[in-house]
Amino acid sequence: MSVQPGWYVDPADTETRRYWDGDGWLGAPIPVDATPPDGPPPPEPPPAPVTPAEPAASTTPASAPPAPNWSPQQGPPPGYGQQPGHGPAWGPQAGSPGWGPQGGPPGWGPQGGPPGWAPPAGPPGWAPPAGHPGWPGRPPEPRPHGLRLAGYGRRFVARLIDFGIVFALNGVVNGWFVWRWVQEWAPYWQEVFRRAARGDTSADGLPMPGEQAGSLLVAILLIATALWLAYEVPTMASGGQTVGKRVMRIRAVPMAADEPLGVRRALSRWSTLGLPTLLWYCVGLGLVLQLVDALSPLFDHPLRQALHDKRAQTVVVEVPYRTESAPSNDRDQPPGDTP
Repeated sequence: MSVQPGWYVDPADTETRRYWDGDGWLGAPIPVDATPPDGPPPPEPPPAPVTPAEPAASTTPASAPPAPNWSPQQGPPPGYGQQPGHGPAWGPQAGSPGWGPQGGPPGWGPQGGPPGWAPPAGPPGWAPPAGHPGWPGRPPEPRPHGLRLAGYGRRFVARLIDFGIVFALNGVVNGWFVWRWVQEWAPYWQEVFRRAARGDTSADGLPMPGEQAGSLLVAILLIATALWLAYEVPTMASGGQTVGKRVMRIRAVPMAADEPLGVRRALSRWSTLGLPTLLWYCVGLGLVLQLVDALSPLFDHPLRQALHDKRAQTVVVEVPYRTESAPSNDRDQPPGDTP
């Protein structure tokens, strides 16, 4: 999913703002503090054709005629550029070996080269480095709202901390339901292990769990999902940080502006990752979806967005350290981000 078209701070020059059309920069930049137009910038007028100026009449005194069969590549002819009362005056105005006067052969000039000439193309197989439109090489890393993007390691550790807290909450609230569910399945697994120890692989006569096993599993998943929702959504809506994100000094911010996520965006972000918990009932399908979502930032460039970030239009950034001697500069950049 590409960044939506709009006016963004140019990552190559944070003092200007340019229009991003979804594939590249469009139009000329404007000052970052100027109010951008509602839509894309108007197309730039085509450059006016340049009419070649006629060569000016020479103001130097008449010089001696060139020698027969003389050419610019052979150097100055005898007496060329000589002025009365002076010795030979040879210089850039008169000509030098390999240099052609302004009135040389048709189509020849210092800028264009002789007819058929072209700049060297480089060694075989060479090509200019691929880069972003407007940059000759690899584009600089985006800095949404002037903040660095959070690394994969920080995000992974923060998520592990949050999972640990949610797991502990489930142990307190959901523990009784889990114990009952294990008791329903205990006779089945005890008999399976007993037969496996004897080398018996038959499944005939295995004691099946009671009718309450399915209901208990549904209750466990509903409680686990509700606990995760109650833990993450309020904290993300107010400050963009859970306990894990605070420990790792990262937070989630909207792409449009550096402001709190709000309940709607926080709920949209969580539901992409949290609601599949209910699908664990379907042979672990929910766990597969959650793993895909958790690994998706590894393959997203340049904003490192997970699937839940793309749905809520958010990015995860680092929280700069604040010190008394050097106050944080996370507000130095005006609102707006880089695509």
